[in-house]
Amino acid sequence: MQELRKTRVGRPYPQGATLDDGGANFAIYSENATAVTLELFDRPDAADAAESYDLKAVDGYVWHTYIPGIRAGDLYCYRVDGPYMPEAGMRFNRNKLLIDPYARALTGVINWTDDIFAYRIGDGKQDLSFNERDDAGFIPKCIVYDGNFDWKGVRKPSLPWNRTVIYETHVKGITIQREDIEPGIRGTYRGLSSPKMISYLKDLGISAVELMPVHQKVDSKYLVDRNLVNYWGYNTIAYFAPDVRYSSSGNRGEQIAEFKEMVRTLHENNIEVILDVVYNHTAEGNHLGPTLSFRGIDNPTYYRLDPSNPRFYVDFTGTGNSLNARHPQVLQLIMDSLRYWVNEMQVDGFRFDLASTLAREFYEVDRLSSFFDVIHQDPVISRVKLIAEPWDVGPGGYQVGNFPILWAEWNGKYRDAVRHYWKGDQKNLGEFATRISGSPDLYESNGRRPHASINYITSHDGFTLNDLVSYSVKHNEANLEGNRDGMDDNISDNFGFEGPTEDSDIIRKRQRRIRSFLITLFTSQGAPMMLGGDEIGRTQRGNNNAYCQDNEISWYDWKLDDRRKALLEFTRRMIGIRLRYHVLRRRNFFQGVVMPGSGIKDVTWIRPDGTEMAEGDWHGGRMAIGVLLSGQGIEDIGYEGETVLEDDLFLLFNPEPEPVEFTVPSDWSSQEILIDSEVSNQGRYPIPMDWKKITLPGGGAAIIRGRRNQS
Repeated sequence: MQELRKTRVGRPYPQGATLDDGGANFAIYSENATAVTLELFDRPDAADAAESYDLKAVDGYVWHTYIPGIRAGDLYCYRVDGPYMPEAGMRFNRNKLLIDPYARALTGVINWTDDIFAYRIGDGKQDLSFNERDDAGFIPKCIVYDGNFDWKGVRKPSLPWNRTVIYETHVKGITIQREDIEPGIRGTYRGLSSPKMISYLKDLGISAVELMPVHQKVDSKYLVDRNLVNYWGYNTIAYFAPDVRYSSSGNRGEQIAEFKEMVRTLHENNIEVILDVVYNHTAEGNHLGPTLSFRGIDNPTYYRLDPSNPRFYVDFTGTGNSLNARHPQVLQLIMDSLRYWVNEMQVDGFRFDLASTLAREFYEVDRLSSFFDVIHQDPVISRVKLIAEPWDVGPGGYQVGNFPILWAEWNGKYRDAVRHYWKGDQKNLGEFATRISGSPDLYESNGRRPHASINYITSHDGFTLNDLVSYSVKHNEANLEGNRDGMDDNISDNFGFEGPTEDSDIIRKRQRRIRSFLITLFTSQGAPMMLGGDEIGRTQRGNNNAYCQDNEISWYDWKLDDRRKALLEFTRRMIGIRLRYHVLRRRNFFQGVVMPGSGIKDVTWIRPDGTEMAEGDWHGGRMAIGVLLSGQGIEDIGYEGETVLEDDLFLLFNPEPEPVEFTVPSDWSSQEILIDSEVSNQGRYPIPMDWKKITLPGGGAAIIRGRRNQS
């Protein structure tokens, strides 16, 4: 071991490793530790420290020191000592090297070995035993980072919600098979921001990419033993560190610069970056999991323990543990992490995985919890896009519609209602109308706007859009769990044949359903989110839980045949229509009454015969409906203060098996078909209409633009 340097007391804040011209300050929180040691390493795979320093100063349970001569790229980790009493919730073991919760980058991934467990694997006492073996050679090291980066004056797009089109994607999966991208950057941050991908996203009309987790993750031993990985990434171990596996260079700490380059390039092209973040649990699992960071630093601080038996964890997430968001230190960790990604990494918003877990103040979900209070008053986080996955697996965890002002939500009720409507297995016309209106029953009464509803039909969790119309049941055999994992109720339809087929009639019906889904999604009030790859007919071969499939099952196939090229062009046009017409992305909810000064309604629900829906029509057996959106009846004003006046749009939906004839408004002087779900019509739009009736085939949808007679 090298001769030690002369240290100084340092300071307790900020936590983590903070570099300056003379060295670095190190600070780490542990409420129950008896000793904390900082170790410096020469190599990422080193089993022995080059230097070791005991942290003597403690303020407010933050242990800290200042070490001169530290430079960017230096490697470090911690050892924390204290009682090992699992039955009391204490799991300190100084033989285990620990990752700094505030580490900005890690050198690599966990190497699975029995040594990384604080207890002796195979011992009859399980986690009540004590493992004295050192694991430093198997734990990735934390990297000191200086934060220097030239943003070149690029500012965040700061796009309004009503111009937001979200594209959920995976950093690796979207480009790993794209042959027109340089091989060395495929599947990386640089691949996602390459000229080809930027051009693709802009041409498609995307305003925001929602990236599946990019925080450094752990592939659980359960998967590694089966030659699988945690591809989705919902298994975080470091909330400040971008995953090194998406770096193209592999150089020490380079993943930070590459992530920033990606954000800068996307921002230059007016595309926002939303991160899917997992603050509800960590990768350390249940009481039999490894000791990697939080568990060994201060188990009862960072995790929710069973109050009747603190050996065990309260699990609202289905992963073995739940982060203790009630604790001030854990709240600070979450907020410091969020602010870091907004200020330092310049991201534009967050989607919170299993957000109900964070809202559990004691046991029940609490809309007035500390987590929401802190978010609401924070001058940085309260100003970015905040999206909740409004459920967890605990009792009362389904909280769609119950998150507070400032928050948008993944609207699972929208997803299910739209799927049921087009499948025709429920008579849910009234609910369908409510959902495509922005779900005012969920969001209007508490001061939120239509964009509080993140409308989606498919996401990473479940079938792709292609598979939703190709499979009636899940096919998750590749996950090696006996096809028991994943959702059983997919509200899907295979149209008479399971999986791919050459039957032209089935193909035509499937393509029509896909296009009807897309028309529905992009004409619904709220913020649309599409699953990346749906626009090119991506398939996961019927796997509705491909979380462990880092292969062709999950990766995008960019070798497009004519059918998939046509679907891509259809999607481009549909998104373009949404962005062109303000009536499709209103800032306020429909009123359904005559608007002052216009003499017309902002929305009118129309029967196929052209007359307005009556109360009894909502409860009858007929499901086909027209929705007349008045371009003259908008109360909104533009963001530049201008009055918005447009042509009318007539949305037609026919989920019934047989064709339905619709009558267009009689007071229109002209009309044309902007888009419809018929594959045979692709490329011909707009289609002028000199007639007043149009027949939609079963399962079809269309948008007609009309101009009123001037009185």
